[in-house]
Amino acid sequence: MAKRAAQKLSARILWVEGRWKSNPEFVPTLQKKGFNVDIVTTGKEALGSLNRADLHLVVVDAASMHTSGKRICTAIRERVNGMPIMLITDDDNPPDEDENCANVSLSLPFTSRKLVNRIQPLLPSDEDRMVKAGPVHLDIEGRQVRCNNKKTTLTPRLIRLLKMLMDRKGEVVEREELFKKVWRTDYTGDTRTLDVHISWLRNALEKDPKKPKLLRTIRGVGYRLDV
Repeated sequence: MAKRAAQKLSARILWVEGRWKSNPEFVPTLQKKGFNVDIVTTGKEALGSLNRADLHLVVVDAASMHTSGKRICTAIRERVNGMPIMLITDDDNPPDEDENCANVSLSLPFTSRKLVNRIQPLLPSDEDRMVKAGPVHLDIEGRQVRCNNKKTTLTPRLIRLLKMLMDRKGEVVEREELFKKVWRTDYTGDTRTLDVHISWLRNALEKDPKKPKLLRTIRGVGYRLDV
């Protein structure tokens, strides 16, 4: 139990707040408890920070921005579906009960203890951090993959690519689908950069990257992870 609690407290939180906030400052308390907290002051900055592979939670302090927070939460949800979102509001801008734009909503005033208690269930456990498929062990938070007695540090994009292949192991995933979801774009006219990233993954996974046995090319279609 202690190990799981320590894992959760090391999680990274993106905190979105107004430039001239007048609300209680919760961030210092979270940092003292061991959370890694990155602060941004606009929705645009928040969207630009979502590519971090080790990001576990977004807290939108809408009360400090004098808004309902609906627009920012919706934009985050559209950009990274599945990212847990906590919304902080006040009586002046209460959340719309008909909108499900955040996983958890807290209305001021509340204590730091209540904030931490509501954050904890939104964070990944040890099992969520490690993704395994055969000999491939992906540590998402540590940004490393272990396979064939090799340990390699991966970029956030390589992590997304590998996790998608691991989630669908044994299944052929089309090139266009991989490119669209990993690069988060609808443009699939030139996917040659995907081939480069696949070669980097093979260097990390295969005993002989020139003769891959795990990450297979299905000619004319896409790639398949055989484990």
